[in-house]
Amino acid sequence: MRIDRSAPYANPSDVAAAERALVGETASAATVVDRLGVAKGFESLTRIARKIQPPSADAIAAMTRLATRADGDTGSGSRVRRLAFEALLTSDAVDERTLRSAASDVDAQVRRDAMRAAAAPQRPRRDVEAEVLRAGLQDASPMVRLEALRGRTSDCDAIAAATADRDMHVVLQAYDQLAACGASPDAVARLERALDAGAEVDAPRAWHRAAHALVALAAAAPDRAAATLPTFASSSIWQLRMYAARAAAQLGDRATLEKLASADDDDNVREAAIEALSRIAGHEADRVFVANLSRSGYQAVRAAARALTGSPTLEAATPALEAALTRLVHEGHDNSHDARAAIEKALGAGARHVPGTRQASARHVPGTSVTAAELRRLASPRARIAIRGVGTFDLALFTSVAPLTVLKFVHLAESGYYNGLTFHRIVPNFVIQGGSPGANEYVGEPTFMRDEVSLWPHVRGAVGISTRGHDTGDAQIFVDLVDNPRLDHIYTVFAQVLTGMDVVDRILEGDVIERIDILP
Repeated sequence: MRIDRSAPYANPSDVAAAERALVGETASAATVVDRLGVAKGFESLTRIARKIQPPSADAIAAMTRLATRADGDTGSGSRVRRLAFEALLTSDAVDERTLRSAASDVDAQVRRDAMRAAAAPQRPRRDVEAEVLRAGLQDASPMVRLEALRGRTSDCDAIAAATADRDMHVVLQAYDQLAACGASPDAVARLERALDAGAEVDAPRAWHRAAHALVALAAAAPDRAAATLPTFASSSIWQLRMYAARAAAQLGDRATLEKLASADDDDNVREAAIEALSRIAGHEADRVFVANLSRSGYQAVRAAARALTGSPTLEAATPALEAALTRLVHEGHDNSHDARAAIEKALGAGARHVPGTRQASARHVPGTSVTAAELRRLASPRARIAIRGVGTFDLALFTSVAPLTVLKFVHLAESGYYNGLTFHRIVPNFVIQGGSPGANEYVGEPTFMRDEVSLWPHVRGAVGISTRGHDTGDAQIFVDLVDNPRLDHIYTVFAQVLTGMDVVDRILEGDVIERIDILP
């Protein structure tokens, strides 16, 4: 995914004019809908124009009023408060009273934002921030506990305790943070116990603790991690080998990285090893990088080409780079664009032109027509996504908002395209992403899709199409785990989770899409 937006404000006077309009509207906003429009305006203005001019005292006062729950409010207008608080957070203008109010809000997302504010590095460390974060660790909502945990970076006791949390995402975050707790015997012992329990795992959903613990232990207690690394580098589960590559990078273990980059069967493992090997050995490992240019996975080819960029012996690598580029061009897949671009950059000014080289842009996206019959059939469709070993969740598909996207998604789902694919990218309190035949960012459906950007916001449960540039969707989907206003009007939203958001929240890295059924 990429986030790219050009500011529509040219100078401070433009920002001031927009701000005055929003402050004026705040005073007259009588309904939740009115306040929502103003809060959206403030969130967008502060984010886009923060480098041009900070908000005035009047704007901060208006945002504070919108962000504070009125006495007796049972939850109406929660999205107003989220957006207004986000604007204050962006502006570094959350005062103590507003922080306390947000930390006790009835809405979990507002409380989660309070944790973000309390942990903000630019805030002074006072009693109120510590109090908010301590309370957040006991919150009923996992998203709040996770954000509070992120704010307790130096509290190794609290981090260690969180490894016993009832939510797996909080647990894995805790293991990640134990990397900084090498001086704590309890922290190191917990990491080692997770490794011992996970050394022989063979269940699809049982490897995560050990994988995260291994990388953390490599930072916290390198000698102990090095002793167990070979077990994970030879695991039958490719994700454990990928995490082993990350641990080897932390340890500076060149031999393990060369082995994984040269001999592993999975291109995701090779990608992780190549990137780490490039940092550790530089162009001394060019022979390994050259060998990976013949791999079928675009992620491995891209990583190898990037590692070869600037090589002092580029002439020796040029035939392999040119052969890889020719192969990808003749293959004709839009979504090999990133690998092709990396090869062309590695070749530099001396790159040989390959006839038929394609650049990802709207000009090359095939047109798609929608017939009246298809529109009638998809007038109000739903999709049911079954996740192996987890459960199902239902989507409402937005045919009127994103007809071409819905049509392609339905076609792929009904053809069985998604069956057996995974959610490969899990970013708690942000998004989950999946639907890649290669279980990574760079392998998807070969033909790019057009963006269909609309006014539907990226709220919790919104379902979008992942891209790496304009009109570069390759049928990978993502689900917003929280409101993500910075994604609004950039990524296509073609659906919204109707039921089963609790299932979405439980999805872990590598969980398999059993099937997707389109319901009338």
